[in-house]
Amino acid sequence: MELSIIIVNYNTKNLLLKCLNSITSSLKDAKLVYEIIIIDNGSKDESVQQIKDQSASWQTKNKSHEEKIKIIQNQKNAGFGKANNQGVKIAKGEYLLFLNTDIEVLDDGVWKLFQFIKNNSSVSAAGGKLYNEDQSEQFSCGSFFDLPVVFASLFLKGDKIGLTRYSPVEERKVDWVSGSCLIVRKKDFQELTGFDERIFMYMEEVDLLFRAKKKGYLTYFYPEAKFIHLGAATSKNLTDPILNIYEGFLYFYKKHKSKNELIILKIMLKLKAKISYFIGTISKSSYLTQTYAKAYKLVG
Repeated sequence: MELSIIIVNYNTKNLLLKCLNSITSSLKDAKLVYEIIIIDNGSKDESVQQIKDQSASWQTKNKSHEEKIKIIQNQKNAGFGKANNQGVKIAKGEYLLFLNTDIEVLDDGVWKLFQFIKNNSSVSAAGGKLYNEDQSEQFSCGSFFDLPVVFASLFLKGDKIGLTRYSPVEERKVDWVSGSCLIVRKKDFQELTGFDERIFMYMEEVDLLFRAKKKGYLTYFYPEAKFIHLGAATSKNLTDPILNIYEGFLYFYKKHKSKNELIILKIMLKLKAKISYFIGTISKSSYLTQTYAKAYKLVG
């Protein structure tokens, strides 16, 4: 088996179907032996049954690829990292492609990303170029979150101006690429012991690729492989992503950085929370006040 495509689903039935259709369509002319592994995190929207109903027709259309669809059903939401690790345990592919359900493959994006990593033996992990639904570029790679990068992200809108995340037009070595579309050599992923399962959601890929870089593994951004990524499509509300970011920063610094760096991080996170809470108070935004009150408390 050459490629295992691993997708974690949680109550995103329609997105999952669209993602799967785009995968099978993009690979219809590719001479590639692959499998699709879906890990369902206890969905209540009949996602699994719908996939079972349609999997027979997908496999009939793709007989020449020996493509198979496997489903793992969790009774509850195990989190993104743990669920992906479950998929890897049964994966037979030499390469692992992790995709979010809110990804739509453009043209032959999967094939191009697979060919890129296969033909470049020094590359351990790679990500494609992501676009928003309106076809505008989505910043999907960047530098590791050292203190200046965190500062720019929190106070300078670093993502929007390309300081903390960016989307190059050329093939480029980077620190990390988005986990919504990430291909990795299976042997390297296993040597890194996979995603850190203590991270429920957000920063899993940054943590993984940080550990990879420490071992000398290279991560590349490959813009010729193109995908649409809706982004935050699986979030229940606007508060959860903010809290996930706070939790991700704190965990990453506790695990990888010095005590002094952690202290400075906490100061910045609290300051950001205070400023946002104040803005929410004067603008009468219950979203801002409630979200950043929780964020401030989270820092401790």
